[in-house]
This record gives sequence, structure tokens and C-alpha cells, in this order.
Amino acid sequence: MKSKPKEQRSLFPEECLLREISSQARLSIGLPKEKTDIETRLALTPEGVAIVVEEGHSVYIQRGAGEPMSYIDLQYSEAGAFLVDDASEVFESDIVLKIAPPTLEELNLMHDHSSIFSMLQLSNLSADCIKLMIKKKLNAIAYELIKDEQKAFPVVSSISEIEGNTVIAIAAELMSNERGGKGILLGGVAGITPTEVVILGAGITGTVAARTALALGAQIKVFDHDINKLRKIQHYLGRQVFTSVIHPTVLFKALASADAVIGNLRYINGSERFMISEDLVKTMKNGAIIIDMSIDQGGCFETSECRTLKNPVFQKHGIIHYCVPNISARVARTSSMALSNIFAPMLLKIGHSGSVNSAISESSGFRHGAYIFDGVLVNRLIGNYYDIASNDIGLLLPGY
Repeated sequence: MKSKPKEQRSLFPEECLLREISSQARLSIGLPKEKTDIETRLALTPEGVAIVVEEGHSVYIQRGAGEPMSYIDLQYSEAGAFLVDDASEVFESDIVLKIAPPTLEELNLMHDHSSIFSMLQLSNLSADCIKLMIKKKLNAIAYELIKDEQKAFPVVSSISEIEGNTVIAIAAELMSNERGGKGILLGGVAGITPTEVVILGAGITGTVAARTALALGAQIKVFDHDINKLRKIQHYLGRQVFTSVIHPTVLFKALASADAVIGNLRYINGSERFMISEDLVKTMKNGAIIIDMSIDQGGCFETSECRTLKNPVFQKHGIIHYCVPNISARVARTSSMALSNIFAPMLLKIGHSGSVNSAISESSGFRHGAYIFDGVLVNRLIGNYYDIASNDIGLLLPGY
């Protein structure tokens, strides 16, 4: 039997597909090279770039941007991206996708009314940057604040899972002799008292960290404000995990005997501010470890200092501190793949909407991620943090 002619076999002729793509708004998307002492991740992998380019959008990437993740320029070029030498060519795009918050120098390269996507990381973002974004009437989108159709935070969920596994590896490393620790094994061995790990925060990161440490044989204690989160983590991991609301007396005793304390309490989404005082840190065992995973939002230990991946560790009052705002950047390739799986489809949706402004108007989840909309600060918590007046984004949207 003869095969049917090609034009009769095809349910969607190529000409129709090309007309459909050409009728959409075409976006220019920039991927700048991050400073590797601060950040090693990228928002799109070559596979993500290919998805975006196939829809008719243009992606401009600075040469060498993918090297920290072991992606070479050729891989991005073959995926359809344009390689550029100068960062200014990247920041001329309609949408700039960064990981670390933008600097004043980078913001000055951007056109008015364009859009910047990045992590929020309040410890690395300045009030001057906020004011410049307002002056240039930019849209600023924080990855941590974007919600999906299920009202969950996709970026936070993906990165939290990665960080939950990574933080236990870091704690184990810091406990060793090689990194100045007491030379103890994170876990349990027959005949030896198991390592005590205290986790502040029963979210995804805390749950994954507790599961990983528990598998190694450590004794786990989890504290949180939310009794429902504590109930979930105990149901998930079993009764061998001690859980408690944050009660001063109980927490004091737990910190005094802890070998490692992992802080992961979130603030920017509206949770109650909480911080372990310096006096309480002083009561901890000499050589104990603090890992502050909330340092990007101000930290949850008074003794914390925001550091970089090049110099993440310091000691204070005999306690080893590890404080960086991007722990998942230690596994940059895995983290970038997780981010790319989120942002490639998101960029396609923005393209179908026609612009970032339209996407903000149409999607409540995406709108939740906007903290500056057309030059107006629209996040109250960020406004309070920097003492800058904010507005309700609903008042700025037509027909909202």
C-alpha cells in the first residue's frame, strides 16, 4: 500500500505552525554571567534554551556563563542561543534572568520598562537597587515568591529539596577534623551516642534534612511555629523524630546539647520573625555547628554574617558558622536543571500573554512574584525591610 502524501498525513501542516508562532509576541531574554565567588547557578540550561527558542523567542547568553555548571558555550549555541561577549548586550534584553540579585552596575545597563528576574536574597540586595529599579520603571520578579496553579511556590520547593540534602553533607563535612570540627561522625555507630541535630523550620528543607540525617543514624529534633507542619513531618518520618513548637525552655535544652543546628525559618512570605540570640548561641557546646539557611532573608541567628561560597565558614564564641544565601549553588548543575524546568515553561506562558505586564495581570501566581511592577514597589514586607513606601498591586491593574 502506498503511503499518503505528506500534506495529507500531517494533522498540523508546518505552515500553520509557523504562522501560529509568528503571531505571538517575541521576547528577547538575557542570561548574564554571574560572579562565580557569589553564584554558580543559571536559570536556563541548554535544554531549556532550546524549548524557548523553538517558540520563536531570542536568548542572549554571555560567554562562559554556563562554565560553573559544566555547560560549555557550544552547547548553548547549538540550542539556539546567541553568544555575546559584553554583559551590556545581555542586559539590553526585554527580560533578564539572573540568580543573584542585580547590582547597581547591572541595573544601569537595563532599558527602562524592561524586566529583571532573580532570587530576592535581601542580604545581597540594597535599598539603592530598589530605588533605581523604581526610577527606571522596571518589573522585578522574585523567584522565591512565584506561585503555581496549586498556590505552592515551585522554585522554593525545588531548591528546598536540593538544599535539604546538601545541608546535611555540609554539616558532616564541618564536623570532620579536616574542616576544624571536633572530628565526630554525623550519624550513629553501635556503642556510641548518636550525633544530635536540631532543625529550626519544618518546611520542605527541614523535612528533607531530617530524613537524610535520620538515615545516617543521627538524633533529630525539629522546631517550628506551625503545629500542622510538625504533625506532617512526624507522620512522614515517624516517632523517632522529636518535634516541638518553639518554646524557650525546650529550645534552650536542645541547643545546649546539639552538635549541629540548622536554621531554616522563612520570613518574606509573612511568617513571624524569629531569631536565636547571641547569648543563647554562647550556651552551645564548643565546636558545635550552626548553618543559617535563612541568611538570605536576614538570618535566624544573631551571630550570623552573610558570606559567599568562597568564604562561607567563620567561628564565633567557639561555634562554627556556615552562612551563605545559596547553599544549592554547591551543586550548580542539579540546581540549574531544576530551575530551568520551571522557567522554560514560564517564559512560554509570558510569550503567549504578550509581555511580562500582561502575564502579571493574567496570572495571580506570577503576580505574587512581582515585588516591583512598572516602577512601583508592590510588596509590603520588602517595603518595610528597606523602609520604602509600597502599594497594593491590585490598584495598578486595570479591571482587577
